[in-house]
Amino acid sequence: MIFRRLTQHLREQNWTAIFIEFVLLVLGVFLGIQVANWNESLAEDRVGRAYAARLHADLEQDLTSLRELVAYYGAVLDNVVRTDALLADPQSDAKDLVVSAYRASEINFSPMARATWDEIVSSGDIGLLPPGVARQAAEHYAFDTSRDTYDILIQSAYRHRVRKVIPLVVQQAMRAGCSDHRDETQKITGFMPGCTLDLKPEIITATAAALRVDPDVQANLRYQYSDVFSAHANLQGDVASTEQALAALNAASAATQAPP
Repeated sequence: MIFRRLTQHLREQNWTAIFIEFVLLVLGVFLGIQVANWNESLAEDRVGRAYAARLHADLEQDLTSLRELVAYYGAVLDNVVRTDALLADPQSDAKDLVVSAYRASEINFSPMARATWDEIVSSGDIGLLPPGVARQAAEHYAFDTSRDTYDILIQSAYRHRVRKVIPLVVQQAMRAGCSDHRDETQKITGFMPGCTLDLKPEIITATAAALRVDPDVQANLRYQYSDVFSAHANLQGDVASTEQALAALNAASAATQAPP
């Protein structure tokens, strides 16, 4: 319609009307572009908020898992130190030695909750995250300490040696009453609070004696200490970095919700 009127005004050489129609045309195009841009900005803001909320949930899950792993490997480290002391004392309790030696070889793993982050990266939507959040999240997901720890400790010479020395019947008894505690999904949440070994005393005594006389057990235990100590420290660092990423998300969320 506006083009028909503009053509008519040109024929009539009505320059005032032509100017008004032209201004209206430009203004309409400009407003249309602005509305489209505004709608696109609102849509991107909604997507960014959704990403941030999902990322927050994933980081909370990771933080819980990391704290559990810190506690778990702290207990493993305590058992490494205790086993070294028990091996050095020929009069130490046989059951304490067997339990500590076995627990010093335990490992655990919790996968990272990274589905949201991988989706953000693959879709190229990192720029939709609140300022400062992307860097913190990238640092969190750059390295999987839990997986790295598991891969290292599952190949541990101490783990292999101790589980060759300890008879299968003793390992079965450990699993039944003195090893990892698992929830209903079979996720390891720590060591069993109690420790019951349904074994004859002579079997426990013989197992402790075998551990004492094996020259590789204590030598490998010393290296186990180094690996578990590093794993425990690295996981503590991951807890701190995850807390920082969550703090950045919380700060960004508070900033967007604050009144202008």
